Amino acid sequence: MMLFQSLGPLSGTTGIVAALVFFLIFLVVAIVAFKLLRRTVKMAFRMAIVGVILAIAVAGSIALWAFSGGQTSERPRSNRTR
Repeated sequence: MMLFQSLGPLSGTTGIVAALVFFLIFLVVAIVAFKLLRRTVKMAFRMAIVGVILAIAVAGSIALWAFSGGQTSERPRSNRTR
């Protein structure tokens, strides 16, 4: 079953927006983690945890942007039968 055959990759603008939203979500998660760990963990460990979260955010954003494509896929021509 080829249900998603006609779906092409995301357009360039949509990919950039998706990457930006992905990054912002993880940025908020990093800020919340930094605030929650204020009293329980020393500064070096807090910064390491925030650094890991931000590295995931950057890598995910770059991956979304890179794989979003910018080109639309061409639809195959239909074969006309008489």
